[in-house]
Amino acid sequence: MRFENKVMVITGAAQGIGKAVAEQAAREGAKLALIDRAPYLSELAATLSAQGNQVLAIGADLERWEETESAMRQAQRHFGRLDILVNNVGGTIWARPFADYSPEQISAEIQRSLFPTLWGCRAVLPHMLQQRSGVIVNVSSVATRGVNRVPYSAAKGGVNALTQSLAFEYAQAGIRINATAPGGTEAPPRLTPRNREIPTAQEESWYQQVVDQTLSSSLMHRYGSVNEQANAILFLASDEASYITGTILPVAGGDLG
Repeated sequence: MRFENKVMVITGAAQGIGKAVAEQAAREGAKLALIDRAPYLSELAATLSAQGNQVLAIGADLERWEETESAMRQAQRHFGRLDILVNNVGGTIWARPFADYSPEQISAEIQRSLFPTLWGCRAVLPHMLQQRSGVIVNVSSVATRGVNRVPYSAAKGGVNALTQSLAFEYAQAGIRINATAPGGTEAPPRLTPRNREIPTAQEESWYQQVVDQTLSSSLMHRYGSVNEQANAILFLASDEASYITGTILPVAGGDLG
């Protein structure tokens, strides 16, 4: 019960790593504010509520500042405080050599994998500063070094820099800020694909290069599970990590990114 009487905000909670974090945090006593733009977020919230957990589901597009700020205010008004924020939104949309990305695709990758974390941190900090305490865990990636994902790599490099700089700024305010850097992770099929386009044979070949590089870079030569990622996130979110801030923790079977 590491999170008993603590309020945890989880973004991108409807599926994948975010859902695993929510389910495990609920078992450990957290009060949950779950944020996602997917309509089936309500299904997860209903399931966790039926198990006796206090859960608030908030629909929001976290690529937009106004919706992010509004979601954090709703969570704070509902629970009275915000103890932990897990910034989980992001993910590669396309996989291709950098010269084959269009300018629009590059912008979309940055918008998807940097701004939700940037806006999430900015929106939650006033609430944490007011209470003089808080924990932020950003979900980055070891793909800051990898093939066929340069815009995504740049976005996650920004998440790393954001994490470390904010930790410097707010340590004396009682706020810890860390990040995990997941490697390749096996997850159930996405209910909402990041890319709705039917891949060509060339695009499938480019994506296979990503898979091959991910497996070869990992010392364990395998993908992780969503629960292995959730375990690391929740460790950093818990009081067990009370002397850790400004750290990027690779969770990638030995791949350091």
